Amino acid sequence: MLNPKTGIRVLLVDDHQVVRRGLRTFLEVQDDIEVVGEASDGAEGVEQAEKLKPDVVLMDVKMPGMDGVEALRKLRELANPARVLIVTSFTEQRTVVPALRAGAAGYVYKDVDPEALAGAIRSVHAGHVLLQPEVAGALLSQEEASTGQGRGGSLTEREREVLGLIADGRSNREIARALVLSEKTVKTHVSNILMKLDLADRTQAALWAVRHGVTG
Repeated sequence: MLNPKTGIRVLLVDDHQVVRRGLRTFLEVQDDIEVVGEASDGAEGVEQAEKLKPDVVLMDVKMPGMDGVEALRKLRELANPARVLIVTSFTEQRTVVPALRAGAAGYVYKDVDPEALAGAIRSVHAGHVLLQPEVAGALLSQEEASTGQGRGGSLTEREREVLGLIADGRSNREIARALVLSEKTVKTHVSNILMKLDLADRTQAALWAVRHGVTG
């Protein structure tokens, strides 16, 4: 039986039972991934996420009742630490952008290759942000020109280094190794960056860095 201390605990949230069954069938054969629960809409997803404390939530966007975006906002209000990976169709970019703004760590398409899906789950669990170029561009184009403007001057040189590595998709562990710091120190830097730039999460920090030319 999978050791929950080392495996990635995943919650499936989708209103189609067939989709959930297919995801579960594949994920359950992964040695390092454990499906701990399912939910058929956003409200139930939030309830299960609070109850089961998964590491990663695979969240559909369009669901009856509370949709995926609203569920993401609710999870943020509750300070739930689960990383949310949106599962969407290729044509739903207009929905993906609000989901990323609401706190999603990234997204995958519903026709994603199974191995790529497992890789995406591992990646967001490790702290990465998964953004395809077209969606990153859409996010940037929708940013108000004044967002974070001028605040970059308050960052220390070390914080700019950390921010650049966040933009490169590095996890806290990878940033710590690259800069020869402890993970605790990196977490402190990340918190300071978010506070100084008035940003909500790493996704927004990565976008801010791209917009303002801060690279690792």
